[in-house]
Amino acid sequence: MTRKAALYLFILFFHMSSAIAQVTFKPSLKQISADEIAITFSGTISGGWHVYAPDEKNGPIPATFNVEKIEGLKVSGGLKADKAPVRKYEEMFGATVSYYENAVTFTQKLKIIAKNYKIQGYLEYGACSDQSCTPPTSVDFSFLGTVKETAAKETEKAAGDEAAVAEPSVEETALATDTATTDTATVAAMSAEGLWTPVVKELAAFKDGDVTGGAGESSLLTIFILGALGGFIALLTPCVWPIIPMTVSFFLKRAKDDKRKGIRDAFTYGLSIIVIYLVLGLAVTLLFGASALNALSTNAVFNIFFFLLLVVFGASFLGGFEIVLPSSWTNAVDSKASSTTGLLSIFLMAFTLALVSFSCTGPIIGFLLVEMGTSGNITGPAVGMLGFAIALALPFTLFAIFPTWLKSAPKSGNWMNNVKVTLGFIELAFSLKFLSVADLAYGWHILDREVFLALWIVLFFLLGCYLIGWIRFPHDEDEWDEMGEKIINRRTPVTRFFMALCSFAFAVYMIPGLWGAPCKAVSAFAPPVSTQDFNLAASETIEAQYKDYEAGMEEARRQGKPVMIDFTGFGCVNCRKMEAAVWTDEGVKSMITDDYVLIQLFVDDKTPLPEPVEVVENGTPRKLRTVGDKWSYFQRTKFGSNTQPFYVLLDNDGKPLNAAYSYDEDIQRYKDFLSAGLRNYKR
Repeated sequence: MTRKAALYLFILFFHMSSAIAQVTFKPSLKQISADEIAITFSGTISGGWHVYAPDEKNGPIPATFNVEKIEGLKVSGGLKADKAPVRKYEEMFGATVSYYENAVTFTQKLKIIAKNYKIQGYLEYGACSDQSCTPPTSVDFSFLGTVKETAAKETEKAAGDEAAVAEPSVEETALATDTATTDTATVAAMSAEGLWTPVVKELAAFKDGDVTGGAGESSLLTIFILGALGGFIALLTPCVWPIIPMTVSFFLKRAKDDKRKGIRDAFTYGLSIIVIYLVLGLAVTLLFGASALNALSTNAVFNIFFFLLLVVFGASFLGGFEIVLPSSWTNAVDSKASSTTGLLSIFLMAFTLALVSFSCTGPIIGFLLVEMGTSGNITGPAVGMLGFAIALALPFTLFAIFPTWLKSAPKSGNWMNNVKVTLGFIELAFSLKFLSVADLAYGWHILDREVFLALWIVLFFLLGCYLIGWIRFPHDEDEWDEMGEKIINRRTPVTRFFMALCSFAFAVYMIPGLWGAPCKAVSAFAPPVSTQDFNLAASETIEAQYKDYEAGMEEARRQGKPVMIDFTGFGCVNCRKMEAAVWTDEGVKSMITDDYVLIQLFVDDKTPLPEPVEVVENGTPRKLRTVGDKWSYFQRTKFGSNTQPFYVLLDNDGKPLNAAYSYDEDIQRYKDFLSAGLRNYKR
């Protein structure tokens, strides 16, 4: 990935726009010869948007024809379009791309190999405008049919016409409808014995005696603190810290003898910074819904994209290259700020700061937005960016009120580059988490626990080597003595020594994890111990016997025990924290294993269902294709929740025994939650 491509992919993904692509495709089928049929997708594309060609290698998501079930047919050739694509060089991808505008019809031919045929699948495509892109979008199709000899002869002449488009026959339409009816019947079968009956009101009835973890408030507070921490770190980078005294001095000189005006301008400047970054957070919030964020957090393509994005950011911080926005953007905004007056000029100055400091703040903002956007909390990005902006704006305002503080503030120097390099190591370490999420969700087993820990051990050992002065990077400045000679034997500052000590100690702490030690400090980020090939330690975590709801409920009924359902995810950090901090307590462990039947349902399990299940949710039809889709839908419809971890206690009829419990590491509170469920079950 080139530097420019990485930069523009970042801008593309986090662009402040809430536009939704107006792209629609309508599938249809026609028999075009005695032994061949064609499935066509007639597409309408709104102005300003385009869809990438099937053979596109450089664009984000090419149009692809995907088959889930096929009988009596055989795919013949590839997906074809009814017109030539537009070919244009796009800087954001650093290559010439092929796409279609306004309208396009895709056709896929299939050979008939049996009298009765059946096919089910979906067309997947990506749509982009000049400012933003949509996630991969699919258009489902399902056709059943019987070869019509007469119709085949009449249309045999048109067999070579790849753009032939027609509506399916009455028989085919009826058969496709029957398929949908069968899928809906499958959902009805799931609800047998009332096990899938919604219990949202019953859960709410326990509110007065609520022992839930209060995940919403705690999570938002954590996100705000994480954002503020990112803002304070951004202040210490070479792109921001040197700007503070210059900006404050400008406001004070601009006000001349009116100190109040200078302070008022500084307040306006700080507020403008908050507005700019808050709008960025709100844009991410508006672009994605809660379910989309949850799906995004476990999607292999996007997790690999996040992984590569953080690797690029980490390499940039280490000094490999600079990620900068086009100078024309900065010059245009700066020129506009100089030619205007009043509040607008101050706001444009704040916007100029955001653009100029992008090479340092961009990777930090990108990391924060990725973390907050995939946390499953819909307001996370906005809250996090509010914390980031407040921390970033605070010193500009404080130094304007108390200008004498500037004299005691640390001077710019090589220490700021040390902060950047340290952040580079941290971004590389956290990038592995996103690769791990994709690896776990799809079962690739390329980043099992011991591999993950080995990479972290090496990264934090090298960070210690850098802090102690054994490694130097391109942006590290040489030091010179009074005679102009380069200092070869540099002295290690005490602060860096202690930081190096912590980094070395952390690396050593993780070494026993290679042989199965729990390493609870990193359990929230590392893959679970179950992925480890070589494990000498006795397992401290609880292994669920059942990962299927119906099977677990049947066993609970047989044993006469209540049920505990754990809605979790392979990529759920808070789930791993709960398992490491709470489930390892002997009292909690014994209650869960002895008194309950534990059912663990992974909402991001990408294992395909035997057959896709068609459901209607909020008036919109959709298909459940994976095991994770099924359990996520089950959690939303039965319990009215879409967060993980989410613990709920049920009796043998699927009725709740207590209020639900979310993320809260208070062990005694968790015990009370379990004990209350047992008491209610015995009643």
